[in-house]
Amino acid sequence: MQPRKLRKGDEVRIISPSKSLATKSSSIIKEAEKKLLNMGLKVSYGKNSSECDKFGSSSIKSRLSDLKQALLDENVKIIIPFSGGFNSNQLLKHINYSLIKKNPKIFCGFSDITVLLNSIYAKTDLTTYSGPNFSTFAMKKGFDYTLKSFKEAFFNGKIREIKPAKTWSDDQWWENQKKRNFYKNEGYWVMNKPKSKVSGKILGGNLCSFNLLQGTEFMPNLTDSVLFIEDDNIMGDLFIYEFDRNLQSLIQQKNFSKVKALVVGRFEKKTGITKSILKKILLSKKELQKIPIIANVDFGHTSPQFIFPIGGKVKIDILSSQKAKLYI
Repeated sequence: MQPRKLRKGDEVRIISPSKSLATKSSSIIKEAEKKLLNMGLKVSYGKNSSECDKFGSSSIKSRLSDLKQALLDENVKIIIPFSGGFNSNQLLKHINYSLIKKNPKIFCGFSDITVLLNSIYAKTDLTTYSGPNFSTFAMKKGFDYTLKSFKEAFFNGKIREIKPAKTWSDDQWWENQKKRNFYKNEGYWVMNKPKSKVSGKILGGNLCSFNLLQGTEFMPNLTDSVLFIEDDNIMGDLFIYEFDRNLQSLIQQKNFSKVKALVVGRFEKKTGITKSILKKILLSKKELQKIPIIANVDFGHTSPQFIFPIGGKVKIDILSSQKAKLYI
């Protein structure tokens, strides 16, 4: 099931299923809103999106209410969470998935929002989208690639080749919009090439968030999937160990043997992950030696990022040990 594409005049509803709007400055909110308005969209906010408790979030009741109202409002065509966080999975058993089926809308976000994207797809068969949260739109520099992808995915919707961005950054841009550090992009890393061409349905997103669905009714079936995974540096110096065991846990899930390929998003520099370290981690696992793997792809907790559909199709064409193409 596909939500319809956007048109000028459509309304965007900003909700806070994880972190509250109150956790960021008004300047961030205004800048993010301005970019959406410049695309010809209207912007509205959930009634409870600025409610904030000691966890930087709000009650389950408030968050569910905002989601319900966004679904019922016929003017709203796309729902974008304000930010990621830590507690989206509190909502899963309380969401009215029948209401989502009856009112299919674009739902876009990343990080902790990975939980909602994959569970909605698993329960309703509605394609959801991994892409920028609302707060990401406040970025003043290095956002052009992300903005172009947003327009292509939601206004155009044709199959497109996802080409690597020319530069990337992993700085805390919201703290200083003027002082930014950008690095030249090396392009995609081909980690494993048992096959040159492969295609399948996309699942995944933020790895540690996706893994929260394991053993629940909200975990999508991995059969014939191409897994997109990335992870943020939440564990600091222990990141490499945390990433390795989170990946191992995913590999141990039912039907992982039917996964067709793995696509790994770019890591922040402070994680300590290099091309050689990542290859050692990946190819130390026998299950991954059988499938194509590309990495250093433009999604995750670095910028910029492209939009990809959870439940949508991807085609990977590995041209050589150093070059690959990605079509969504």
